[in-house]
Amino acid sequence: MSLINVSNLTFSYEGSYDDIFTDVSFQIDTAWKLGFCGRNGRGKTTFLKLLMGEFEYRGSISSSVKFDYFPFPVVDKTLDTMSILTTIAPETPAWQIQKEISLLDITEDALYRPFQTLSNGEQTKSLLAGLFLRGENFLLIDEPTNHLDMSGRETVADYLNRKSGFIVVSHDRSFLDTCVDHILSINKANIEVIKGNFSTWIENKERQDNFELAENEKLKKDVKRLQLAAKQSEDWSSKAESAKMGKGAAKARKKGNDGIDMMAYNAEKSRRMQQRRKNLERRQQSAIEDKSKLLKNLETADDLKIFPLTYHTSRLITVEGLEVTYDNNNHSDCKKIINDLSFSLMQGDRIALRGSNGSGKSSLLKLICGEDIPHTGLITIGSKLVISYVPQDTSFLAGDLKSHTEKYQIDETLFKSILRKLDFSRIQFGKDMRDFSAGQKKKVLLATSLCQQAHAYIWDEPLNYIDVLSRIQIEDLILKYQPTLLFVEHDRTFCEKIATITINL
Repeated sequence: MSLINVSNLTFSYEGSYDDIFTDVSFQIDTAWKLGFCGRNGRGKTTFLKLLMGEFEYRGSISSSVKFDYFPFPVVDKTLDTMSILTTIAPETPAWQIQKEISLLDITEDALYRPFQTLSNGEQTKSLLAGLFLRGENFLLIDEPTNHLDMSGRETVADYLNRKSGFIVVSHDRSFLDTCVDHILSINKANIEVIKGNFSTWIENKERQDNFELAENEKLKKDVKRLQLAAKQSEDWSSKAESAKMGKGAAKARKKGNDGIDMMAYNAEKSRRMQQRRKNLERRQQSAIEDKSKLLKNLETADDLKIFPLTYHTSRLITVEGLEVTYDNNNHSDCKKIINDLSFSLMQGDRIALRGSNGSGKSSLLKLICGEDIPHTGLITIGSKLVISYVPQDTSFLAGDLKSHTEKYQIDETLFKSILRKLDFSRIQFGKDMRDFSAGQKKKVLLATSLCQQAHAYIWDEPLNYIDVLSRIQIEDLILKYQPTLLFVEHDRTFCEKIATITINL
């Protein structure tokens, strides 16, 4: 057993006034299977790079193990896969490499093909196998699921469940439940480590949030009651002090005695009232301090809204006998990716397109949205049908958010309000979108779509890189407003909650 100790870690990027981490301390065991969670932009990838020694920081990170980072950089993708894996794990015999990739459902022939000809999913799985064959290093696996279809995610989750000694960043709840035994969570106010999978963590978080909300309400009432009691005590104390110093003593002298007994009584009464007032103020201050310790990690996941339009007929889109063939400009190597596909998108449907990588899901969505892709068959789009499209790619996003709203003719205030609800900080609004994290870029595209009134929403892998809490917000939104939706998504939990119809390609 070996430990990774993080002590008083503080880090910010050069030129930034905002710390990513401030005085953070925690400890993890290198034998754990650790899931790494947190809102987009909280610093998950940054922390992995700190472990790799890529940035300078204050505080200390100590460990007796070395680290390997996924995705592993492949310099020459024209080499065959076996050569690349042999470079990653040079002391591993060929038979062992063949055995390892078979655990990830990769056929042996893939080892002898150029790496660049493998699908994104095959490349992901091959590199994971190579890194685990490498030896005793602790693996830092950064969002491997984004290039995997649903079947691939299940395969990799089962594979990781057989392993140990890694941190995996993922927002896929089903994936994390399968393959991790601890969760490392970057919260709003701290970083915590708990034993269990994602479901354990989210249940604990909800329980803690509910407890703190109840305590907060109780303390708010206590503070108000104590403030009122302290004010009453102050009034009584003032009256007792007045009696001690003035009218009480004068009245006693007028009656012919020296007033000593009455003055002593009033003095004691005043002292008690002053003490009571001080005690109440101390209790009030203590309640305020207790209240200030609560809700620091409460994630505000405000409800989102969408404004779908109602179409004048029940049928919006019809696909009949669709065939799409991909030839990569090499007619001797044609591949039919969609074969004789027929279906209709009716008003209120939420259709999930499922299939392995390369099965034509994105091509179908692009065709419906008007992109010129060679095909046969018929796609009928309803007259004057308004479609809102979220593409899979985010690389085209650049410039400031104001210019983005002008380009897409959406309301800037509404757009930024949605981003705030998706945990964008105001400081992000002044940045160039090229500097956003992958998850933040995807949120820009989703917020754009939510600002658009449309008859049909067509989303291509909308949850790629999106954090779990934002996924839950989007699920709640769809279930509440029930827009007509045609989408591709590999998050099993999301699909099971959202889809009314599933089409397998």
